[in-house]
Amino acid sequence: MQQKMRTGTLAAGVAAALALSGCASDMKKAESTAPMAAPAAPAAAAAETAKEFYVVLPENGRYYAFGDTKNYFDFLSHSEVALTRTSIGAGPGGKTLVYGITKDDVKKNKPSLAEQIFEGKLPPAAGFYGEVAKNGRFYVFGDLKDMKEFAAVGEVPYSYTDIGTGPDGETLVWVMNKESYKKGRPVATIERFKAMRASMK
Repeated sequence: MQQKMRTGTLAAGVAAALALSGCASDMKKAESTAPMAAPAAPAAAAAETAKEFYVVLPENGRYYAFGDTKNYFDFLSHSEVALTRTSIGAGPGGKTLVYGITKDDVKKNKPSLAEQIFEGKLPPAAGFYGEVAKNGRFYVFGDLKDMKEFAAVGEVPYSYTDIGTGPDGETLVWVMNKESYKKGRPVATIERFKAMRASMK
């Protein structure tokens, strides 16, 4: 009797083990046939924007445009830069347009930042900053649209002017538009101008 009970218990244990083994096998099979999750899509690269733009309008009637601070300051100091790309008659009013370019632009064989900004291919960044050097004055901007309009026609509808306060006694004109003028003097733009000059000393 006891022998029969032991045999029955053993048989039940074996059956349970086989059943569990079958479940595990089925689970593994189900896992192996389940579709794999698609890999996460890579984060989209941030769109390039125009963070800064510089224009020099000397008396020779040319229009010099720079998309980087270094080339711009080199031109202010020496009236020339190492690398340029020139488009005759392509500037506002048929002026010759001279872009300051970098070695990186040459290596990549692509338009410089200045070219892309001038041609409207780069939207302005939220904290855009720009300067136009003209007739011994610096016209300083926080809006790319206002800057391009001024560089083309030379008119400033709204501004705050500080006479003789530039690095070498130049007059500084903080150019505004109807909306920004209501907010008062452009403190952030003024501080940016000062910080740029301090970093070049």
